[in-house]
Order: sequence, then C-alpha cells, then structure tokens
Amino acid sequence: MRVVFLGTPHFAVPSLEALASAGYSIVAVYTQPDRPKGRGRDFAHSPVKQAALALNLDVRQPERIRRPEIVEELRGLSPDVMVVVGYGQIIPQSIIDIPPLGILNVHASLLPEYRGAAPIQWAIADGRRATGVTIMKIDAGLDTGDILLKSETPIGDSETAPELSARLSRDGARLLLRALQGLRDGGIQPEKQNHAAATMARILTREDGKIDWTWTAPTIHNRMRGFTPWPGCYTTFRGQRLHIWKARPIEHPDGRPGEIATRNRDVVVVCGAGTGLVLEEVQLEGKKRMPASAFRNGYPFKEHETLGE
Repeated sequence: MRVVFLGTPHFAVPSLEALASAGYSIVAVYTQPDRPKGRGRDFAHSPVKQAALALNLDVRQPERIRRPEIVEELRGLSPDVMVVVGYGQIIPQSIIDIPPLGILNVHASLLPEYRGAAPIQWAIADGRRATGVTIMKIDAGLDTGDILLKSETPIGDSETAPELSARLSRDGARLLLRALQGLRDGGIQPEKQNHAAATMARILTREDGKIDWTWTAPTIHNRMRGFTPWPGCYTTFRGQRLHIWKARPIEHPDGRPGEIATRNRDVVVVCGAGTGLVLEEVQLEGKKRMPASAFRNGYPFKEHETLGE
C-alpha cells in the first residue's frame, strides 16, 4: 500500500514511525516549511521532518499544499491512501479526490466532540474526565468526515496538555494501523458523525489564559493544565503580569475573589464558591520562574492585597 504522509508536530511522529515499522511504502512525507525559532532565529525542522529524515524518507515542504503544481505532484505519486496528522493546512477537495482509499486523519478527541484546532487543551480546560482518539476519513468540512475507529482514555486529575498529547499520539498510531488494515481487508465500515452533537475546540488565544478569580479553584486549575505551555494562566500583581505555572485547588473560607492569604506557610488565593488556589510556582513579568515561597519573601503581601486588579 502506497502512503503519502502529511504532518508537522510531535503528535504526528508516532503515527509516521508506526507506518514505517509496519512496512508501509511511504512514498513521500509532507510537512510545514522550516521556520525561524529561538533567540537566534535559526531555521528549525519540524518534528515530523526530523523523524522522516531519520527514516530516510522523501521530505517535501511546500508553502501551500493547494497550489496546482503540488496537487499534480501528489497525483503523480499515485498513493493508495494519504494520512494527515496535524499537518497545519486545510486539504482541498482536489487532493481529497486523489487516493482511492481516501485520506485518513488522526484526531485527538472522540468526534464529533471537540472538532477543531485544540481538542486536547479544551478537553482538559473543560474538566472532562475522559477523551480519546478518532480515525476519520477527511472530507471538505472541519473534522466532519466519516469515523473509522475510536479509542477512549481517562484524563488524569493532574495531567497536562503535553502529557495527554504524548499518550494520545501513541494511541492514535496504534489505531491508525488498525484502520488501515481494516480498509485493506474490508473489515471497517465508515460511520457518519452525529453533527447535531458536535462541539468545537477553537484555536487558543492569549486572552484565554487570563484568570477570573470568581471562577472556582478547580476550574482555574483545569485551565492551567489545559493551557500548558501556551498561553498558560496569568493574572496581574501590582500592575505586572503574573503567570501561575503550578498550583493546587483547596477548600477555603470566604473572602474576596483574588485576595491573597496564607495558610500554614502556603500562599493561597481566594477563588469562587468557597475555594482557594495554593500557588506553587509563579513567574512575575520579566523575571524567572520561582517557588511561591520565594515570591512571598521577595514581595511581602499587603493586608487584603488582591490579584487581578
């Protein structure tokens, strides 16, 4: 079976490596062009490009996959199937029509829930207890294609988006191989999605990280886990942005939301509904990350001082 693979992030690497290990003929790997990264702005390979080069695969990096010459290039590769995992560009119908077995996508949610760009982040931020991976056939819509296989997994109470992403990427790779085998032997029948049950996982913005202290502490904690590493969760302290990188929710006596208190040497911020957030690691604008105890010692709190004002 001739396969063309399209992917870019770390999440896609296990799927590419699984295809190679299973003996599929990967005729080309398409990934995003090298981009400047870091303080030196040196051009960096995508994780998929790094993995593909290590596997001695043909790597291609067009700026726009929909350009007519790229479509013709793909048609000339004569793939039986194409696999897309976080490629980063919309696949046009002209490409969808090329492979006879269609284009398979590894999506990090239990579709039709959490369609869109950030399913892992929003599942955690919303406090969901479980999520999973879906293998679907791409159509012209946004994650609206027919479902081939699903796999569900619990979300850990303290699990962050990068941690869950690593697990789901491995689950997705295993499920992808099952889906391809099912397509090959006819053992899988595509299932239409229930579009009425669809929810969206829109792309994150910096504003999503802003903390509203009237929310409950578990709500804030979930958003911290989901929005790691970007945009993180932040508030303001004496007119400066304060990122909160690690914390844990507790019950707390009533107080004004955002008010800083101490309990047994812990730095606690009052949240909504009688809850509090114990700060563990913070970062003041322009400073390095520090333990909350160091923050307290370096910036002694005033009585009834409130974050977010």
